[in-house]
Amino acid sequence: MRVPARLIPLAAVTAASALLTGCFTGGQSATDDSGAGGKRIRVAMMQPPRSGLSPLSDDAFKLSRWSTAETLVKLNADGDAEPALATEWTQSGRSWTFTLRDGVTFHDGTKLTAEAVVNSLTKAAAASPKPRILDGVELTAKTDGDKVTVTTATEDPLVPQRLSSPQLSILAAKAYQGKTVDPVGAGTGPFELTKVNGTASAALDRYDGYWGKKAKAPGIDVRFVPDGTARAAALRSGEADIVEAVPVSQAAVLDQDLITEVPMPRTNTLYLNTEKGPFRDAALRAAAREAIDAESIVKGVYEGRADVAEGLLGPALPWAAELRKPVRRAKASDPAGKTITIGTFTDRAELPEVAAALQQQLQKAGFKVKLDVREYANIESDALAGRFDAFILSRATVLDSGDPAAYLYSDFASDGSFNIAQLADPAVDKALKKAGETRTGDPRRAAVIAAEAAVLGTDAAVPMLHERVIQGDAAGVTGAAHDPRERELVTADTYVK
Repeated sequence: MRVPARLIPLAAVTAASALLTGCFTGGQSATDDSGAGGKRIRVAMMQPPRSGLSPLSDDAFKLSRWSTAETLVKLNADGDAEPALATEWTQSGRSWTFTLRDGVTFHDGTKLTAEAVVNSLTKAAAASPKPRILDGVELTAKTDGDKVTVTTATEDPLVPQRLSSPQLSILAAKAYQGKTVDPVGAGTGPFELTKVNGTASAALDRYDGYWGKKAKAPGIDVRFVPDGTARAAALRSGEADIVEAVPVSQAAVLDQDLITEVPMPRTNTLYLNTEKGPFRDAALRAAAREAIDAESIVKGVYEGRADVAEGLLGPALPWAAELRKPVRRAKASDPAGKTITIGTFTDRAELPEVAAALQQQLQKAGFKVKLDVREYANIESDALAGRFDAFILSRATVLDSGDPAAYLYSDFASDGSFNIAQLADPAVDKALKKAGETRTGDPRRAAVIAAEAAVLGTDAAVPMLHERVIQGDAAGVTGAAHDPRERELVTADTYVK
């Protein structure tokens, strides 16, 4: 049973707060008032770096949220492409030519050139594994005088949106000289990444040579705090200025003026292993789906701060509900005591509770259920290798391109790089391919919903709920971003009074 947040013992809160004691001390002072914004911004983030802050991994989104690494293109609120390091672009068949912004320098003092852009994009395209925005995409980049031409194997209407992914950030040549990509001092944003202390912390300073609006704050001090109670305690105690992903359990006990709740394109989904184990049987997958009571999870675990899922795409994409039609699925069979192991991770505080709730629901339906719960960094490889019968994942659905086709391909295509369900279904592959090739606008949206229906028809994934992000901003914080795509957090306009 969930203990109401207001009844959490003071000792527990004190212990959690102690985890951050001294976290933002040392180095440059958080009260350094040398800049226009006065103080350095202290940020408590949820997940530590997984790949040394390489932009070719999900760590790229940290670089983006700190405004240190930039891309050729950015997305507006509607998901349409807008200029960033590129000022304009034109399409000719399979090729897109980008005009680069003048006067941009990397943090190491070198200039942004067509050669530098081609180098970054080529490294990304050749990476193993590829950045997921390039799943199923063959991309090459070449210089064209002082411009850059990007060509794909087939005509791709989403090239500009793909190039907005933080995983395709443009870094200085120095970043690629080692065995791994090192973003320290290699970005183009208003803040320069100056120091990384493993999975514990990072520091950034204002970059006065920035091509755009200068940052108001003199710098950012980041601490990685996987424990959600500790992050909330840091906001309560004044030890952090911005707190990422406040757990639902803590939101009710915080000053409501300090938290912001934003509906997200993020779905909490149960992935079922279609390749081996009990869920290779579609009828048992159907039994698992029918056993799940998502509404009780929303009310009990999320305290009503989430939306029950009708599909993989949620209310952050309102057109999805308008286009969605009933899906044909297999009939359920009797689990007959089949033993299954469900994996999930602790980094998102609600997921272990979701796992416990699912364990009870599935056992009631006739399954025997074991749980395997670890930190994400210690469980991701096993999940991707198909070592679980089921896996609970909180998954962003338009994280990379503002378009869900990339997420669907990554997670459910036979050659998708994030195919936890180990799904290999020709009909699904065909639908995903069509969605990826269809021009933007209403035709593409219809193709995306058809691909979603194909996936749901397999029961390889059971969407349970759509999350809302809860962010904490201290009373003195001005201009922090509240971005449902989780690409922005501290911007040039963010400062602490």
